[in-house]
Amino acid sequence: MDVRVTVEGAEPWSSPGHGARAAVGVVVVHGFTANPRGTRPLGQRLAAAGYAVDVPLLPGHGTTVRDLARTTYADWRGRVEHAVTTLSARRDHVVVVGQSMGGTLALDLAAASPVPLAGAVAINAIVLDRTGLLARLAPALQHLVPYVPRDAAGLPTDDIARPGVEEGAYAWVPARAARSLMTQLPRVRRGLSEVRCPVLVVTSPRDHSVDPANGDAIAAGLTGATVERLSCERSYHVPQLDYDADLVEERVLAFVAAATGT
Repeated sequence: MDVRVTVEGAEPWSSPGHGARAAVGVVVVHGFTANPRGTRPLGQRLAAAGYAVDVPLLPGHGTTVRDLARTTYADWRGRVEHAVTTLSARRDHVVVVGQSMGGTLALDLAAASPVPLAGAVAINAIVLDRTGLLARLAPALQHLVPYVPRDAAGLPTDDIARPGVEEGAYAWVPARAARSLMTQLPRVRRGLSEVRCPVLVVTSPRDHSVDPANGDAIAAGLTGATVERLSCERSYHVPQLDYDADLVEERVLAFVAAATGT
């Protein structure tokens, strides 16, 4: 179903690829409350290298926060799974790259996708339970206070060190939708041990939105997978738009090439 995007730059994007690398599909997934504005540049860099790329817009994103309030983790996971299944019908290999919640979805699908992945990239992904008073009160608050300012939810606006760069995420967080993500994190953590494809774990030590300890927890949980690590020392939560954008693009390209033999 077509979605009327109202956030500037939030449109989904795709490329069929070219040359031998067009036999590999890469899905690049944005985070919670965000949109393809934050993932399209990385997707375009992969496409320029020849890969077939899908940069999806997750349900409830890129329009209004009220739309997001009507969706849950199952909807977002379903959209990424659909992208993987669609690409796999025409490609030899599929890799999922995700930032923030997008990275969580990438890890989730790496553990239990109907289509085995050739690799997964988790950029400042969340797998650990949120701490703090707001997180503890979330089960009750979602019925009393449906929307929370993103700063109050521990999600600073444009958590990017580079001046003048905007992610275009919602200013408010729907409590019910956020809660649907939080309730899935224990399952995603357990599933890490089931991942068998190689994984690149990207972490920003100065991330203000997702505790950098998540990167260590992800790497420790991937007991059955080959793990690569990348630390983005100059960037905050969205390194693919930040000072380390070139570094992230180079490492993701190298990882996809190695994981798929291209």
